[in-house]
Amino acid sequence: MQRFSQVEKYIEENVIEMVELEKILVPVKALAPENGGDGELEKCLVLEKYLRSHGIELLSRYDAPDSRVSSGIRPNMIAEIPGESSDYTLWVCAHLDVVPQGELSLWDSDPWQVTVRDGKIFGRGVEDNQQGLCSGVLAALSFVHQKIKPRHTIKLLFMADEEVGSNYGMNWLLENHGELFSKNDRILIPDGGDEKGETIEIAEKNLLWLKIHTIGKQAHGSRPDQGCNAKLAACDLAMRLHGLEKVFSKNDPAFEPPYSTFQPTMQYQNVSGVNIIPGDDVFCMDMRILPVYSLQEVMEKVLCVIAHIESEYGVRVETEKLQSEESRATSEDAPVVRELKKAISEVHGIEPRCIGIGGGTVAAGLRNMGFDAVVWSTMEETAHQPNEHAVIENIARDAKTIAFMALI
Repeated sequence: MQRFSQVEKYIEENVIEMVELEKILVPVKALAPENGGDGELEKCLVLEKYLRSHGIELLSRYDAPDSRVSSGIRPNMIAEIPGESSDYTLWVCAHLDVVPQGELSLWDSDPWQVTVRDGKIFGRGVEDNQQGLCSGVLAALSFVHQKIKPRHTIKLLFMADEEVGSNYGMNWLLENHGELFSKNDRILIPDGGDEKGETIEIAEKNLLWLKIHTIGKQAHGSRPDQGCNAKLAACDLAMRLHGLEKVFSKNDPAFEPPYSTFQPTMQYQNVSGVNIIPGDDVFCMDMRILPVYSLQEVMEKVLCVIAHIESEYGVRVETEKLQSEESRATSEDAPVVRELKKAISEVHGIEPRCIGIGGGTVAAGLRNMGFDAVVWSTMEETAHQPNEHAVIENIARDAKTIAFMALI
């Protein structure tokens, strides 16, 4: 395709511009309130200014109300590059928010300033999800700056709130503006992948996060007979819930790991002294369940385990669902999968394969609404880690893949 040769050359010659965009975005700490931040508005405005100054002017905002942030809103922005045909839209969906830096001493450089070395960009958010964001922007600019119309309209979606549940991002958009998407659309989410770009995620494990509060009776450490040790009961409960991996034991090699996982994770502080038997204990469970099992049957079993602990230890246990998501799969025969495979083959020179993952992405909400979505990118998967980085060449390669899809 002659047009693809033109946009490919542009992308190769201008990928350095995306390094500059990363340098602009990283210092803007787009943290959710749950992570001690004030949301994504400032970052959205910085990105909007950049896009307009570079010729992308068809921008629209869909702001979710959130009284916890100073602006009162969580922004979701769409940039549109009109195509020759309106039969469907190619979506590239990236998120604006990032996670906190974590332990600063583990970083080799300032996480909130971009460092470039050895063909890589270092900084918080440079891969998750600004690599995918920049690939989409670079693909769009390759058309806009050369006045080339893509065959199909491209829409870049910049979402809020992906890191802590998407209640103000994709899920809010689907609930309040579901008309934005069409069943014919090709929806690409560049928020997961591998170093070669050969895996296309089309399915996710069902997700269940629980906060578990065990209530006993506080007592002096020397008089356990006068109390009811909530910590002791909670430890047994955590181990029994972990043991559900042997109950829901089916395997599916499309996923890594190929089995359902039931993992105790975050522990809340209980008492403040060694000689105090805790009357309260709070911990969390992260459960990733193969789609062959419903969350209803899993929750029923969880409650049976809890009832046994309550009876054995004389405690009361309360549960709170922090996240609960079931996800249908995108068919391997879906147009977006076939076309992405073709683009990867042409641009990357490899034959991709479809997989499922244990992590949760915004694709789940889309799939459950009947929209075929895929998660794909070429990345080293350093998200949420110290020294998070993105390979500059991957930004260019994935931008070419997006541009190819827009020209099919």
